[in-house]
Amino acid sequence: MRGILDGLAAKGYRNGETADITLYNAQGEAATGNAIAREMTDGRFDLLITSSTLSLQAVANANKAGRTPHVFGIVADPYVAGVGLDPADPMAHPRHMVGQGLLFPVSEAFGTARRMFPRLRSVGVAWDPAQVNSRRFIEDARRVCKELGIDLMEAQVENTAGVRRAIDSLIGRGAQAIWVGGDLTVSSAIDTVLASCRQARIPVFSQLPGDPRRGTLFDVGFDYYQAGVVLGELAAQVLAGADPATLPIRDARDLVPRRLFLNRQALRGLKDPWQIPDDLAREPTAVVE
Repeated sequence: MRGILDGLAAKGYRNGETADITLYNAQGEAATGNAIAREMTDGRFDLLITSSTLSLQAVANANKAGRTPHVFGIVADPYVAGVGLDPADPMAHPRHMVGQGLLFPVSEAFGTARRMFPRLRSVGVAWDPAQVNSRRFIEDARRVCKELGIDLMEAQVENTAGVRRAIDSLIGRGAQAIWVGGDLTVSSAIDTVLASCRQARIPVFSQLPGDPRRGTLFDVGFDYYQAGVVLGELAAQVLAGADPATLPIRDARDLVPRRLFLNRQALRGLKDPWQIPDDLAREPTAVVE
């Protein structure tokens, strides 16, 4: 969100000065998101901006008539969101909507884990099947784990309240590590995931670079602040008069830098001999010693 606001401000749309920007947060709850979407599409705004797949879907559904231009971003794979996009043609999209996808390769996350623990054979993941972006990550993870000879243990969740039980079941089945992909339900309960794994003395790794001090062993993915800046700049382009119908759906992977966070503290007390190789230690954006 900070990135979006900064991207808009850099193009002259400063909140409270040259623009009146209202911020909404559904806190990962679909019902709340749908209520917000109905409010956003009542005609009071000149532009709608959404950040996340769930928000894209909620606002696209409420704005089917195209009453208000809509710019979306921070979406792993917008083509599986069911909002009228065609992966074969970036120009094939609703005339009032444009945005960008940002799918980080799952292979890099599991490849990094294998470099840190060459004997890694089983990884657990909890995920919410109601999220299309999560299904895309899971499909990629299944393929990657098969190639690497890793047993991907899965547990499905419906809400954040079920995350603890799901993680505990994966640990009980022998998972040597827990992976958190792009699932909003699980990432919203990351503290719960970390608490269970600390007790079991196994690491957590994710594709959601955020605060490296939170306790994950490593996070590898995109710089989501810069992703927000790019999204804010696209939104400013539409506010300045660009017709969304004339703009393509973009792949933002070449526009947003990659980030790697390593947490040496998270190595303490693990039951397996995880290590940070010297060559990997020279790559990170941030390291917690």
